[in-house]
Amino acid sequence: MSDVPEVPPETGLPVVTPARVVIAVCLVAPFVALLWVGSYTKIDPTFIGVPFFYWYQMLWVLISTVLTMTAYKLWQRDQRARQGGNR
Repeated sequence: MSDVPEVPPETGLPVVTPARVVIAVCLVAPFVALLWVGSYTKIDPTFIGVPFFYWYQMLWVLISTVLTMTAYKLWQRDQRARQGGNR
């Protein structure tokens, strides 16, 4: 047995594609938006009496759901295209 891992055969498909870049942006955007706390640590504008700090974060729960679902669907399509090209 060798300690050297086997190298998979070259498929000729690029690793970084526009679809994968969009997937990465969809998955990174919620982290950036919510980790940059200084951008939303304020009370105004209020929405139905709820301070901005809270409704901004709750809005990102919905936005994150949509972005994650979009990333998943793009990933599925990318994987189907790669499998179809190798057969």
